[in-house]
Amino acid sequence: MAEGQATHEPPVLPPGSLKPADLWTSCLAQLALELPEQQFNTWIKPLTTALSADMSRMTVFVGNRFKLDWVRAQYAGRIASLLDQASRQISGQTVTLELALAPRESASKPSSPSVMPDVVVMPELLNEAPNYVDDSPDTGFKTRLNTALTFDALVEGTANRMARAAAMHVASNLGHLYNPLFIYGGVGLGKTHLMHAIGNHLLAANTSARVLYIHAEQFVSDVVKAYQRKSFDDFKHKYHSLDLLLIDDVQFLANKDRTQEEFFNAFEALLAKKSHIVMTSDTYPKGLVDIHERLVSRFDSGLTVAIEPPELEMRVAILISKARVEGADMPEEVAFFVAKNVRSNVRELEGALRKILAYSRFNQKDISIQLAREALRDLLSIQNRQIGVENIQKTVADYYKIKVADMYSKKRPASIARPRQIAMYLAKELTQKSLPEIGELFGGRDHTTVLHAVRKIGTERQQLTELNQQLHVLEQTLKG
Repeated sequence: MAEGQATHEPPVLPPGSLKPADLWTSCLAQLALELPEQQFNTWIKPLTTALSADMSRMTVFVGNRFKLDWVRAQYAGRIASLLDQASRQISGQTVTLELALAPRESASKPSSPSVMPDVVVMPELLNEAPNYVDDSPDTGFKTRLNTALTFDALVEGTANRMARAAAMHVASNLGHLYNPLFIYGGVGLGKTHLMHAIGNHLLAANTSARVLYIHAEQFVSDVVKAYQRKSFDDFKHKYHSLDLLLIDDVQFLANKDRTQEEFFNAFEALLAKKSHIVMTSDTYPKGLVDIHERLVSRFDSGLTVAIEPPELEMRVAILISKARVEGADMPEEVAFFVAKNVRSNVRELEGALRKILAYSRFNQKDISIQLAREALRDLLSIQNRQIGVENIQKTVADYYKIKVADMYSKKRPASIARPRQIAMYLAKELTQKSLPEIGELFGGRDHTTVLHAVRKIGTERQQLTELNQQLHVLEQTLKG
């Protein structure tokens, strides 16, 4: 579970409220709320299940031995708990979780260990391996695209208008302007959706195009496997022959020198053949840490666009649109109520919508503001206790004996600039606001100014005892 993320237990319902088919669906819905999207899509979504006739045992099938061990260690306890809760609601009885390897197409294919003992592996590559290595054999070219993520399914607003326009241009004019296209922004704002939309749009026009969507962690894994298996010809054929490479979260390449070298080679090969590259990150290119300078300069050589947190009207439109896709009618006043209380990103909006729809279905009640308030009571309770940026500004201003207005002013003397940077640092640490949102609350400053302040104070906190003590006092004061 993501650090600091609350666990929302499903509502307790009377036996018979659910059907057996809802058992795993209910578990998936809750895990989707609790886990970061990348973790959920990597480890949970691919799982398949079988329920015994008497509903006393749920068998969850995992693709290979490595993944089986990882799911058992990291997620089995939570899955078992959620399944048991759902089973009690369906039949009033308990259910036992069993993990098993998914049947292979051919029993003669042995499962490979994550590091093969009969090959030479470069030591630095072992340090670059992510949390998983997918050792299942490739079965032909896979785009890895989610066909549901299209331009039509993306709600447009001022927060994503420029990024969407650039993405549509790339999809319609491959290999020309905006190459590479670099999209950055906070989590859950729609960066991944835009990349899938580009790929789907291109394939709709040209079914023979070689398109690949991949997360940066999988690229690391592919590099590791290529060295383990001495299969770099296959690796280069896969990546250097693409028409469109969509790579998510390039910040995960940090500190992985060998992988960065291979990515640079693939990057150059694709540009040379007029193929297109689209990347996403949580920060702009020059804000990336521990990425080779020559890569950063390549990232910055095309078009860089940001996706901001959605404004109120856009959040309302997203809720109504996604509810319609789910076959539900969300009244506008309910959408406004939810949008005013869930402000950080699209993913949290979707999570709130899922809870409301589930609560409505389970309790057989129409969607209303009162129902939404009941369904989101945990979330609303947490938000009511959250620290606001305005409170941080006032507390820091009082502590350093400056005016609150100095937090928004353009004054730059050290006696004002220093407390302002400290307030920005605390705003990033203690709230869920994005860098652009924090910058706006500090007099319309650019997010790069906020990023500089956060990194500067964070570094100095580790070095200066006095500053660390001051920050500790401020944090305790703000937390009450």
